Amino acid sequence: MTLKIICNWLGGLALALISGTVPQAAKAYQVDCAILLCIAGGWPASAECAHARAVFIKRITPWPIEPPLQIWRCPMGVAERGPLQSTAPRVWLASDHAEADFAQTILAQVIEGGADIDISGLEFDFVRSIRVWDVRHYSHRERGRDDDCSESYNMHLGTYGAQGDFSWQRTTPAAAPQWVLPSRRCFSSNWRRGVGVEWEDHEGNHGYEWVAY
Repeated sequence: MTLKIICNWLGGLALALISGTVPQAAKAYQVDCAILLCIAGGWPASAECAHARAVFIKRITPWPIEPPLQIWRCPMGVAERGPLQSTAPRVWLASDHAEADFAQTILAQVIEGGADIDISGLEFDFVRSIRVWDVRHYSHRERGRDDDCSESYNMHLGTYGAQGDFSWQRTTPAAAPQWVLPSRRCFSSNWRRGVGVEWEDHEGNHGYEWVAY
């Protein structure tokens, strides 16, 4: 699927969500549906995706730190209501049959707690690519009478599982990308505190955002 096609059906879905032509359950949680689709499409330029991205970033802004995509809040329920084309035909105007099948798979199969089908396939890797880096404390500086270098840290990594479930685990500076810890050299001002989130779109393009505090 090309980025252009993704953007086309993204735009159609956004129009459908705003106009209320999708089921009420989906309308109530349209922000997370929009986040899901806007990430897949590489955050295309639109008012809906701009709002979705703002919510996505706000959720990782302390405190508390929340999962940026809460996939369980996008229960589209299309499978029980028939094809989405009947309620939002504009979604598929720029898509052929194969692309529509892929898009409907993403839109229709999300329920509370994760997906109701196996989403462990490569087409859903953009969900699992989302990572949240919570750097509560990092420093690497000279300490003590002998000016020995001491690296200290308290870091956690939030990741998504095979079905879109979110969990935290402790992590180390060695595991962090450079945008999270720009330097691990020992010097007096080397300290870091903040939260960052990274993602990949459906085509594998990488993006990230860092919020210092």
